[in-house]
Amino acid sequence: MMKSKLTLLLLLFFVSIGANAQAVPNPTFTIKGVLIDSLTQESEPYATLRVVAKKAPAKPVKMAVTDAQGKFQEKFATAPGTYVITLSSVGKTTVEKEFELKSGTPIVDLGTLYTAEATNELKGIEVVAQKPLVKIDVDKIEYNIADDPDSKTNNILEMLRKVPMVTVDGEDNVQVNGSSSFKIHVNGKPNNMMSNNPKEVLKSMPANTIKYIEVITSPGAKYDAEGVGGILNIVTVGSGFEGYTATFNGRVNDRGVGGGVYATIKKDKLTLTGNFNYMKNNGKDSYSDSEREYYESIDQKYLDSKATMSDKYNFQYGDLEASYEIDTLRLITLSAGLWGGSSNNGRVESTQMFNANRDVTAYSYNMNSPGNGNWYSIRGSLDYQRTSKRNKARMWTLSYKIDTRPEDSENQTRYTDLVGEIPEDLHLRDANTDGKTNTTEQTFQIDYTTPIGKLHTIETGLKYILRNNTSENDYYTALPGSDKYVLDEDHSSHYKNMNNIMAAYAGYTLKYKAFSFKPGLRYEYTFQDVKFHLGPGEDFDTHFSNLVPSVTLGLKVGKSQNLTAGYNMRISRPGIWYLNPYFDDRNPMAISQGNPLLETEKGHGLNLRFSSFTSKFNLNLTLRHSFTNNSIERVSVLVDDNTVIDGHQVAKGAIYTTYENMGKNKQTGLSTYVNWNASSKTRIYMNGSCDYIDIKSPLQELHNFGWRASVYGGIQHTLPWKLRASLNTGGSTPYITLQGKGSGYFYYGLGLNRSFLKEDRLTISLNASNIFNKYDTYSRVTEGPKFRVETNSKYRAQYYGLNISYRIGTLKASVKKVARTISNDDVKSGGDSNGGGQ
Repeated sequence: MMKSKLTLLLLLFFVSIGANAQAVPNPTFTIKGVLIDSLTQESEPYATLRVVAKKAPAKPVKMAVTDAQGKFQEKFATAPGTYVITLSSVGKTTVEKEFELKSGTPIVDLGTLYTAEATNELKGIEVVAQKPLVKIDVDKIEYNIADDPDSKTNNILEMLRKVPMVTVDGEDNVQVNGSSSFKIHVNGKPNNMMSNNPKEVLKSMPANTIKYIEVITSPGAKYDAEGVGGILNIVTVGSGFEGYTATFNGRVNDRGVGGGVYATIKKDKLTLTGNFNYMKNNGKDSYSDSEREYYESIDQKYLDSKATMSDKYNFQYGDLEASYEIDTLRLITLSAGLWGGSSNNGRVESTQMFNANRDVTAYSYNMNSPGNGNWYSIRGSLDYQRTSKRNKARMWTLSYKIDTRPEDSENQTRYTDLVGEIPEDLHLRDANTDGKTNTTEQTFQIDYTTPIGKLHTIETGLKYILRNNTSENDYYTALPGSDKYVLDEDHSSHYKNMNNIMAAYAGYTLKYKAFSFKPGLRYEYTFQDVKFHLGPGEDFDTHFSNLVPSVTLGLKVGKSQNLTAGYNMRISRPGIWYLNPYFDDRNPMAISQGNPLLETEKGHGLNLRFSSFTSKFNLNLTLRHSFTNNSIERVSVLVDDNTVIDGHQVAKGAIYTTYENMGKNKQTGLSTYVNWNASSKTRIYMNGSCDYIDIKSPLQELHNFGWRASVYGGIQHTLPWKLRASLNTGGSTPYITLQGKGSGYFYYGLGLNRSFLKEDRLTISLNASNIFNKYDTYSRVTEGPKFRVETNSKYRAQYYGLNISYRIGTLKASVKKVARTISNDDVKSGGDSNGGGQ
């Protein structure tokens, strides 16, 4: 039934696209032709064409570029008369041709136009150079916004729809190189506000303040490692502009409500930018059931549990940045931000233990676990940049950053309806737990970069990080026959992990014609001091060093094709989630604990990428292989009789989960990104990957392997009355873990939005997803030598939402910001409900 409804919906959607496409009247005139080299007879791709009226040569009526075969076919509305078309390309002579546009002749075929290699002999004729709209480099693509007539009326977000390697869907979501993970720079300097909120920020900025936009697909050593898709560098026309802009938005959906504001104020050399968003989620109940089979047991072989979870939370985030240009050589930037929220959650679970025939219940009980908590991340940074007076590309930067991430939680555990002979080692006693964790970092950094001649660039820097991980988990148990709770010190844990990290790096870049070479080397020394203030564990300290190499090779193999290859090594230090030694046995049959003895994870990666683009079609293929010999893996074991872990007696048949540096992880895959501009109003795109994963632990005699594929794609179409519609869908096959696998997923979504008022200041968006399936079910299987656990979880999938945004003011320029800042991305973070303590 659901498939038939979805098929009908897709059919109606595509029929409406075709009907509306036919309803849109054609432009008055169409000109077409092809540009080729007169000597080689090869086509001239991506040449810039410019059409002007003969009587008004300074004002173009149309600008565009030829396709990969040198062909062009452009539509535009204008009055009949005499017009001139010029076509220009780097290193080639400019072609100029006069033609007539007449009423009743909507199509004008200019035929074959010829160009040739440019020479220095002018013969008395003054040649005026014209910049191409598109310029291709080995590691980046540049789109000349200032020379596109549409920039006079559009905002930056609308212009991005024309930029190669960038996609903007019907809901104004931006992707670079097929990825939503990218960074935005302004004049070569990181802009966190834009990176965190590109949709609203770029929509509020007029395109007439921009010179060009660079899509940097292979960032060099001077850029932060964050941003998988690359970097979007927006180069402005210069300083001296002033103004302000503010965008207000409100949203409501079937989960809750929210709202926010983004604002920028520019006065002389000072720019202030800030945003704040708040969301309140009423939550929807979710459900899970699991079955554990203990292979070697008869009387207590199957353990079944069913649970209902509820979660209500609020979330807020905000940022504030100030940039001041002291003079043309000195810049200073100050920023602060926070994100976080609080939650109230509950879990009601019933547990039953069965024999091998499932006809006898050994015991059963219910568990009620209400709780609440809050989590925040608070940061601040200060950057100072000094540029050389003699060489603007030579600069040094001083940076300081502080970041703290506190988390608090309070939970209760109450056991009811105890039936049968409950084993004593289950310890079903009511308890209260209070947990506090925090990671505080202070980072100091200095960077220096300088060119050497025209072909070489040297980059170097020093970095020092003070990282303090703390965890305090207090466990209070109920006194027998009393409602009083006392601290159980043996069950509690107070732990501290201090890291002092010193790093130095050097990078070199060579660029010669179509070839680039970028090697780099980083050295890191880490001193670790671990202290156990309460609970089991002995204090210790250790130190270790790492050499981290990287190299990238680039080759421009055609006017629109690039080939890059590279190797890099990365290290990831375990975060507090993995390190926390708190012994969490609130569910006595599913126990979890972090491991404070974890070591730094070392990963190696190789990649080979081919990219090609035209004005109609984009293609990116990336072949990659990565491997890690000491990966941090989640490990679950079934506990035998009379087992004591960290001084705690564990019940027979319980599953104990922790983390170990025991994995050998290899992954080989191919990623594909395709974008097809079927027409000026219709775009079809697809982003997919296919990977072979091999994970094993020789020590535990565990080995798992298999394929995983995922795909995301969609179609967007502009309907009459400026309505933009989109249909997106995606999914994946099951994922692979060391001890099992998890299920895949499938989803689909529909969107419709419309802008109103002058300069499209008011935007209303409607969106919905998974409208025919209220819940999605996900499964996870974990296996060991003696057990198998299968868990099925059911979550709310259906979604409906409305978003309204309104913009005031006008922003005319952006102030300079420092080109380098601090980014700490060496920490492995994550976890799930079964790992790492609180």
